[in-house]
Amino acid sequence: MAARKKKNEGSLVENVLEVAPPSHAKDPALLAPTPQDEDARVEASLRPTRLADFVGQRRVTENLSVYVEAARARKGALDHVLFFGPPGLGKTTLAFILAEELGVTLHLAHGPAIEHKGQLAALLTKMSERDVLFIDEIHRLSAVVEENLYTAMEDFRIDVVHGDGPMASTLQIPIAPFTLVGATTRTGLLTGPLLSRFGIESRLDYYEPEDLTTIVRRSARILEVPIEDTASAELARRARGTPRIANRLLRRARDFAEVLGDGRLDTRTTRKALDRLEIDEAGLDEMNRRFLKVIVEFYNGGPVGIEALAATLSEPRDTLEDVIEPYLLQNGFLARTPKGRVATSKAYAHLGIDKPRGPQGSLF
Repeated sequence: MAARKKKNEGSLVENVLEVAPPSHAKDPALLAPTPQDEDARVEASLRPTRLADFVGQRRVTENLSVYVEAARARKGALDHVLFFGPPGLGKTTLAFILAEELGVTLHLAHGPAIEHKGQLAALLTKMSERDVLFIDEIHRLSAVVEENLYTAMEDFRIDVVHGDGPMASTLQIPIAPFTLVGATTRTGLLTGPLLSRFGIESRLDYYEPEDLTTIVRRSARILEVPIEDTASAELARRARGTPRIANRLLRRARDFAEVLGDGRLDTRTTRKALDRLEIDEAGLDEMNRRFLKVIVEFYNGGPVGIEALAATLSEPRDTLEDVIEPYLLQNGFLARTPKGRVATSKAYAHLGIDKPRGPQGSLF
């Protein structure tokens, strides 16, 4: 774990607790939505600082602008906020923006890094009034830490127990009113008591190609990459509805343009780069296609259990569930049934394989 401070343009950011991300976040796949080391270095420069500059998620940003304006008018802390949805859609960026819009300090922490209630108390007592505490992967907080967070969120105090048995006493330490912003990709792992303490819950969904095209153009302008509008649209179309992936594809396509071309990203250069990266027009990479082919060719289209797939592909189960499957499920290439995973008719068509007739064909 490490503690450090850094500036985020207008607002002060304190990176208070860091921990290594889960193993699947280190997956080197180009289309993995989880952050990689290079993403962290580049995203800071591409991150918008105002709600008005945030592209996409219009319903979320419009509501947040109302809540922020109301909190500023009351000169009080914003209600606690929970962002949930697939990785790479802007949950961390929105936390930065909220602190910027409120004109307060943002304190960053990862859920697994807060190992005991003493660390939580250290975070909470150092915050000033109306500051924002952002906890990423909040579903990974330990039960003890989570229970101590309840009184902090509701009553803005920390309860410290002294002594044991009949001599035990409770010391109540007041803390400044603050806003907790939690981010999670797995709301099902959050307990009911924690969920009930968030006044604002916002789901982030996959982006439309038009919004991703705007994001690619903006990123290219910041990175000083000459790009044609048609090339921006091509990158957006294959980015799986995820800004992080769109920006990553832009950087990789830039490499090809600089080495194999004149540095300008036109449609031809962009398509050639994406073909070299083995990303097809549906946004599927080699691993996605291999996943579907295994179901179709090894297991007759399914159903097949996730453990069997993990063994066949020699990939960890969490990589399949968190990196490979979400996009396939979202876009109708894969179906989950009580008996296991099933390749859909869309998957057969995309792979160019005739689907055998049978009971499964009538369902999918």
